[in-house]
Amino acid sequence: MALYGLGMAKGLLLTFSYLFRKPFTTQYPEKRLTMSPRFRGNTFVWYEERCTGCASCAKACPLGIIRIVTHPRPRADVGNDYNVDVFDIDTGRCMFCALCVEACPYDALHMGGEFERASYRREDLVITLDQLRALPKKPQTQFRPHLETAGYKGDTELDEHDAGRWSL
Repeated sequence: MALYGLGMAKGLLLTFSYLFRKPFTTQYPEKRLTMSPRFRGNTFVWYEERCTGCASCAKACPLGIIRIVTHPRPRADVGNDYNVDVFDIDTGRCMFCALCVEACPYDALHMGGEFERASYRREDLVITLDQLRALPKKPQTQFRPHLETAGYKGDTELDEHDAGRWSL
């Protein structure tokens, strides 16, 4: 029984020691912390000009939450090109592993840094093609070491040329 009282006293002493420390809690949303450039938020940055509609991102997704529908557009110089008609990402089921970002051979898909997409309806968690076009083009450097090497911090918008691996 003596050990039980000693353990309780140690626990209370530890708790009491935190009483005199400066609090380290951030009062969100009044005060916001700056996120790391490698932070994987729950949005995506999609560069339509770089996307070929190959669906590598959809094939790499372990949960199958990316839906891509394309149609061929004949071009005289290269044969067929593809227009993306549907590009939906269900962030309600996404585990944000970024395998889709890693699989994209043309650097068209990046993780975004936003994290405020709370919703009461699951249907509102699906990012549609129009939303992908309208989202700010601020990619994170997760799986994109060339952006870190260039000194990009994830706070400014990048155009499709600067976001590519072979464009720098």
